[in-house]
Amino acid sequence: MSRTFHGRAVTPGAARAEALVSHGGFNTLASYQMALMFGDKQVKCGDQNNPDLYKKPMIGKALCLPETIGSTTGGMVLYTACAMGKQPACMLFSKPIDPLAASGAILAANWTQAKMPVVDSLGEEFLAYVKDGMTLSVAEDGTVTVE
Repeated sequence: MSRTFHGRAVTPGAARAEALVSHGGFNTLASYQMALMFGDKQVKCGDQNNPDLYKKPMIGKALCLPETIGSTTGGMVLYTACAMGKQPACMLFSKPIDPLAASGAILAANWTQAKMPVVDSLGEEFLAYVKDGMTLSVAEDGTVTVE
């Protein structure tokens, strides 16, 4: 049985991927820094303060998060990950996206070849429902189906 959630398409696109879920804030710099600096092909999360994601591969996953936290470089880190082809399949936020993360996603959508749909405002119920390993489909209009 599938369940559907509706959010706002920040960067529209379609994706289908396996869920990787964090219930804490996602520190973009801490999560990506080691993978981007040292060429980690699996792009394992380097943020030891995020036990939900630490050391788990993020590339090609449906990254399900409440929000981003941390450094003001977060948007550029997202852009860089996309420019290097090391982005998640999509980023799905239960809360409204912050301006820094949104700027990185929007720059990447317009200035790179990366396909990384971003949907926000999916609601707390979304984050409570989705679990690691579930398959998620994202539609252009911000509809997310959890299978």
